[in-house]
Amino acid sequence: MSEELFSVAGQNVIVTGGSRGIGRAIAEGFAARGAHVLICSRTQESVETALKEMQDAGLKADGVACDVSDEQQILTTVQTAISRLGHIDTLVNVAGVNRRKRAETVTADDYDFILDTNLRGAFLMSREVGKHMIERKSGAQINIESLNTWMPLKGVLPYAMSKFGMQGMTRGLALEWGRHGIRVNSLAPGFILTDLTRKLWSDPEMQAWNQANAPLGRLGEPEDMVGTAIFLASKASTFMTGQTLYVDGGFSAGWSWPIPLT
Repeated sequence: MSEELFSVAGQNVIVTGGSRGIGRAIAEGFAARGAHVLICSRTQESVETALKEMQDAGLKADGVACDVSDEQQILTTVQTAISRLGHIDTLVNVAGVNRRKRAETVTADDYDFILDTNLRGAFLMSREVGKHMIERKSGAQINIESLNTWMPLKGVLPYAMSKFGMQGMTRGLALEWGRHGIRVNSLAPGFILTDLTRKLWSDPEMQAWNQANAPLGRLGEPEDMVGTAIFLASKASTFMTGQTLYVDGGFSAGWSWPIPLT
């Protein structure tokens, strides 16, 4: 009974940003549990590399190059997914970019680069897949937010804004599409060690700060996101929509004061 409740076997799943990091881990997590996965990444080279590595690990998946900041590429990708898979059960919006800068130094190009991928692209992908799901009267969409939607960090303002927007998108789509049998939820990772963040977290001062403030006392790994994504796509969450689940090692539980405890 428990296996059926949390099963995603046989599901058809699209994962944007699926060639590396959190997206890659989630794609592999679905594939390992019997789902038919189509990963999207910005370049054909990154898609092919990811698929080869997954194949070498005994995992089967399909893939397509798609820059989600380009609406036409999204339209083509969704049609390709439907053609190859037959239908779409779950969409996982992971694709995201960032540029760390002080707010006063952010250029219009910086802003557009981040928002076009993180928010505009996610919405357009959700919209196109949503049309298909509305016809089927079924589907789950999972958006990857950020710990920034609990408390913004300095130096990443456009990124934080894009994730706050995604939280609003998650709730708004849940409100509109619930009557069609479509659930829309978000997963908000905390501080995750990936190839893109490894340099940042190699700083001893950053490591000490995390150790002092993370209730679980460690950085997250991309694989730590898999269980929540599987849950949100499975029957185990059928009465859940419009929610954000923080998978952050306890950071959003509160701050640890630098005072002695008696």
